[in-house]
Amino acid sequence: MGVGREPYCGDVEGVSGLLGGLIGLLVGVVATLAFRISDLVQHRVPEPQEAQELDDGLVRALAVLPSAAVVLDGEDRVVRASPAAHALGLVRDGHLVHAAVRERVAEVRRDGVIVDSELDLPRGPVGQGTMLLQVRVAQATPHHLLVLAEDVTAARKLETMRRDFVVNISHELKTPVGALSLLAETVQDAADDPEAVRRFSARMRAEADRLAQLVQEIIELSRLQTAGALDAMHLVDVDAVLAEAADRAHTTAQARHVTIDVGGETGATVFGDRNLLVTAVRNLLDNAVAYSPEATHVGVGVRVVGEIVEIAVVDSGVGIAPAEQDRIFERFYRVDQARSRQTGGTGLGLSIVKHVAADHGGEVTVWSQPGRGSTFTLRLPKADVPAVAPTPEAADPGPAPRPRTPSGPRARRSAP
Repeated sequence: MGVGREPYCGDVEGVSGLLGGLIGLLVGVVATLAFRISDLVQHRVPEPQEAQELDDGLVRALAVLPSAAVVLDGEDRVVRASPAAHALGLVRDGHLVHAAVRERVAEVRRDGVIVDSELDLPRGPVGQGTMLLQVRVAQATPHHLLVLAEDVTAARKLETMRRDFVVNISHELKTPVGALSLLAETVQDAADDPEAVRRFSARMRAEADRLAQLVQEIIELSRLQTAGALDAMHLVDVDAVLAEAADRAHTTAQARHVTIDVGGETGATVFGDRNLLVTAVRNLLDNAVAYSPEATHVGVGVRVVGEIVEIAVVDSGVGIAPAEQDRIFERFYRVDQARSRQTGGTGLGLSIVKHVAADHGGEVTVWSQPGRGSTFTLRLPKADVPAVAPTPEAADPGPAPRPRTPSGPRARRSAP
């Protein structure tokens, strides 16, 4: 009887041990990886700064700022830009456009202090236009910079105009005052010469009149530049405005043997200030008379074109070069300085006309050619007056009134 073979238990135990070792190794590797991942999570690299959201308070503050606002991340990429920043051309393709602004940003990153400066920058990628911006760069958050920009071009231009205005006024006032002082000394020295006294006294009177005119025009111009200069608007008869303006200009025209012809359509009306309109038309007439040859005609006429009333003053004088026409409405600007001194002009008349036209919702234009004269046209909105049905009393006008002797300007009314 053979002896039976018993199972080999050692093989089973060896396989089990091998599997246990493999499982233990796998568990160790997984544990190691888990610890490494945990370590990486705890010490992970920060996210890119552009992915970091801005504080809600900062976003709300930027939304109400009147200035153009740009927020930059750590790599100077634009995170947020206001519509004003795009309108000024500060931002394009997610970056700041102007090198001067980028330099201010680099300065803040380097020194950590707020930078505030005025920069003269191109207004666009083409052309010669420029803009003056007040730029302020500061650290907004630990990861963001804030760039604020305000367009101060108009403010600086207005400041320059005011400064020039004061300088010009000082110069213009100094001239007649100095002349009066010298003439007074001359009259005093020539007290025993009646003829010399009369001659210098006449010159003193002319300088005094010029000084009074200059002061009056400065007052009128200051009033026109004040907000609400036309608080009370009334229905104004354009025919009456032309008649009064021609009457006031008659003395100056008569001295130069210039005839003022009043013509055009009748019955036009506008809303506005009668006195200011008379001043504007009178200034145009005085200007036309001063620059017209003696013994010539100056015309002023009315034409209604649609909803616009046009008051045109025409002369056959020396004319104005095209290069000068854009500047003749500036304060104290004179095309011919010597002739203006001779005629006694102040350089404010056309500027007053421009402001009167603007305050009445209109404009003043000029057509001129050297040697062929000039035409200045004051264009104003026609008064929209609703028609009123006649009352029974108005239907019966009664007896005709007695004719009166015509009165008004000493200027003839010509046909249109």
